[in-house]
Amino acid sequence: MELAKAFEPHDIEKRWYAAWEGAGHFQMGADEGRAPYCILLPPPNVTGTLHMGHAFQHTLMDALSRYHRMDGDNTLWQPGTDHAGIATQIVVERQLDAQQVSRHDLGRERFLEKVWEWKEHSGSTITRQMRRLGTSPAWERERFTMDEGLSKAVTEVFVRLYHEGLIYRGKRLVNWDPVLGTAVSDLEVVSTEEDGFIWEINYPLEDGSGFLTVATTRPETMLGDTAVAVNPADERYAHLLGKTVRLPIALRSIPVIADDYVDQAFGTGVVKITPAHDFNDWQVGQRHKLVAINILTLDAKINDLGPTEYQGLDRYVARQKILDELQAQGLLVSAKPHKLMIPRGDRTHAVIEPMLTDQWFMSMEDLAKRALSVVDSGELRFVPENWTTTYRQWLENIQDWCISRQLWWGHRIPAWYDEDGNIYVAASEAEAKKQAGGRALRRDDDVLDTWFSSALWPFSTLGWPQDTWELKHYLPTSVLVTGFDIIFFWVARMVMMTLHFTGKVPFKEVYVTGLVRDSHGNKMSKSKGNVLDPIDLIDGIGIDALVAKRTTGLMNPKQAQSIEKATRREFTDGIQSYGTDALRFTFASLATHGRDIKFDLQRCEGYRNFCNKLWNATRFVLMNCTDLPSPAGGRVGDEGATVDSASRVPSPPAPLPEGEGSLTFVDRWILARLDQATREVRAGFDQYRFDMAARAIYEFVWDEYCDWYLELAKVQIAQGGEVAASTRHTLLAVLETVLRLAHPVIPFITEELWQAVAPLAGAKSGDSIMLAPYPRASGQAESQTDLIQLKALINAVRNLRGEMNLSPAQKAPLFIEGDAVRAELFAPYMAAMARLSEVKPMSHLPDSDAPVAIEGDWRLMLHIEVDRVAEGARLEKEIARLEGEIRKAEAKLNNSSFVDKAPAAVVEQEKKRLAEFAATLEKIRAQRKRLE
Repeated sequence: MELAKAFEPHDIEKRWYAAWEGAGHFQMGADEGRAPYCILLPPPNVTGTLHMGHAFQHTLMDALSRYHRMDGDNTLWQPGTDHAGIATQIVVERQLDAQQVSRHDLGRERFLEKVWEWKEHSGSTITRQMRRLGTSPAWERERFTMDEGLSKAVTEVFVRLYHEGLIYRGKRLVNWDPVLGTAVSDLEVVSTEEDGFIWEINYPLEDGSGFLTVATTRPETMLGDTAVAVNPADERYAHLLGKTVRLPIALRSIPVIADDYVDQAFGTGVVKITPAHDFNDWQVGQRHKLVAINILTLDAKINDLGPTEYQGLDRYVARQKILDELQAQGLLVSAKPHKLMIPRGDRTHAVIEPMLTDQWFMSMEDLAKRALSVVDSGELRFVPENWTTTYRQWLENIQDWCISRQLWWGHRIPAWYDEDGNIYVAASEAEAKKQAGGRALRRDDDVLDTWFSSALWPFSTLGWPQDTWELKHYLPTSVLVTGFDIIFFWVARMVMMTLHFTGKVPFKEVYVTGLVRDSHGNKMSKSKGNVLDPIDLIDGIGIDALVAKRTTGLMNPKQAQSIEKATRREFTDGIQSYGTDALRFTFASLATHGRDIKFDLQRCEGYRNFCNKLWNATRFVLMNCTDLPSPAGGRVGDEGATVDSASRVPSPPAPLPEGEGSLTFVDRWILARLDQATREVRAGFDQYRFDMAARAIYEFVWDEYCDWYLELAKVQIAQGGEVAASTRHTLLAVLETVLRLAHPVIPFITEELWQAVAPLAGAKSGDSIMLAPYPRASGQAESQTDLIQLKALINAVRNLRGEMNLSPAQKAPLFIEGDAVRAELFAPYMAAMARLSEVKPMSHLPDSDAPVAIEGDWRLMLHIEVDRVAEGARLEKEIARLEGEIRKAEAKLNNSSFVDKAPAAVVEQEKKRLAEFAATLEKIRAQRKRLE
């Protein structure tokens, strides 16, 4: 197979992904006796497109799946999408709005048909984009939270929990979006700081003895006040406790109460209590048994419990009318500018209203206790460990969960009512009618919170409530890869639900990733104009198209102009194409255990260069090794075992063709470094340190294999004979192994190159690198002293050439003083890599003005005519550097704190460094003296 001169990722990606999926290489492993490894894809919204957070997490999940698949595990990466109740309903309603049709015009059944039509035509965008990223989930098992199997599981869970007394219907305060007309979860509420006012209002005391001045940011809700409150420790108001005030405008008498909730320093230290329209006030009302008066309709207008002249007014129109009336009555004391947090719906941007409504709730306290116990016992582990605290804090302070939503799209609640309001919960209407004795029933209109079905994801996707092989084999799953923002809303609920219905934890580990931010550490958002699209990084995008993507849909022209200007300044010609592998390598390299990930395109460019380097190195190896006879088989880096591609069962290895006897010290060094890199990469995957795995791959390929071994190998190949043959086999064996080592991170380029390299290396036992075994370290230590010494000597000569301003084309002879045997061994390598005309070992260097470098016990002299002034300056500079190093080492060793507290080995190492610096300094001073 002949490689193209340049790496062009697009065609390779398209060709290989189709080949992998078509061959069934992503399918669930189902071999009895093999260890299971399962990852659940956090189901993205069916309305969604691939954003940087998705691409980051999907890269990590795919790397783990490919790693374990190659390592012989029964691997399942379970994919699927979420029906995304609110988001999907909004999308379809907006399409209908464009046709001047509402969902109510269509009716529920016809509207749901429209939603399903949209889902079939447009709901798979994100899964197509996942394929562009090279992900390898078991697509044949793809699930949708509204499909038949999962819907049956949802109904089964609801019915069981209801009959167990864990689901109930009640009137409670919830987040209410008045535009959507539904309760929403905390995750769907975005609180932002906005400019507002704090108003001080006089509430007259009932006995006519004066006023209590109340501070509020929401005067319109005073129509629903049922008390005013002060702090019990506030002596200013102690004499008024138990008295009543006359509520302005509403003209009701309400009590003065004491509660620790009141902050004495806020405003006047007196607050109005409106239990039906504030979550904190609701708690105060529960403690003091206050009536909750709801004065708003579901679309945020004053209802018929308000004064007649206010009924039907929008909440903010009513606010102004109330303020005008208070002003007229002389009861409005002041209006002061005030910064306040305003909760808005993340979809509609409407101000969220705490609303007292009839909803379905799930009792959480007992479930939470069990979910805490599995963390305490170690059955469930968070990585990094600190996220356990976040999980624990939420569960220890858990509230009952509002699970109903006033939408049409979603899992409709399986509850029916008779004409007397009695509730019948059953898996079907027929069963409900049987419970009701055949009476006429009406089904509940509400649907379940999207997070309810998502909480069942770990076991519903594996076939529950049926007792399937997948459920027995793959639950608990191995790891959940997710963000910290949904530990509350999804992770904890999956733990509670899975424990309750299966008795098992849903996953053994939760790997919590950081948040992908821009290169300056800012959160990516449309409003900031700093969003990057991962597909644009793969394919590239022109500047005009990028500007259009970032500014389309912005309502503020000045904001759009500012974003356009910033975008054109940062991306003069747009974003170039980096390819999937470079993007994936970038994500892996950034996957530390930190909270935030700063994404920088320069890193992407660096990893694209890495791909080019690997491509060119492979071309060099192929050009030098295509005439070799194919080895009998076997691979390095498999810890004494190869793996049959069909069964992935370990089989006996075949030795390297030439045997170990023909390996040079250079060959042994690269094999030892490969062994070390293999250990580091495997540890990186096993410990979720993808950054360390990526670093080990990068440093081995770029620094060791390409920059050193390939160059040293050229010397050995030129020698001919057994050494040349062994070198060629080592080149191939190491390259084939490193392609398998890197495959989970950069799958496309490694597959393309492996197809060319593996047959020559005798390692192609299947049709894809995906079926090849993942490398294992041998664990055998190999001395690397000779190679380390050789590299140091070559670098010393290169530095010497640089200091003497020798051009790369100018070859000079080198005299070398040191170990004569090693000098002879190193000479051909040094000559080639340091551009030397000859390397002449000597017992003593001749007296000369020629420049000399000192490296340990070695002295190196370039035999050239010397500028005495320049050489003197060079030696003075080196003397100054060494004196500085000696001062630092002496300062450490004279510091009793360092000597007493540092490990003995560290102190001994510092002493050794000091002695080496002193010895080298003595030699350099002697050299300067001779020059003088």
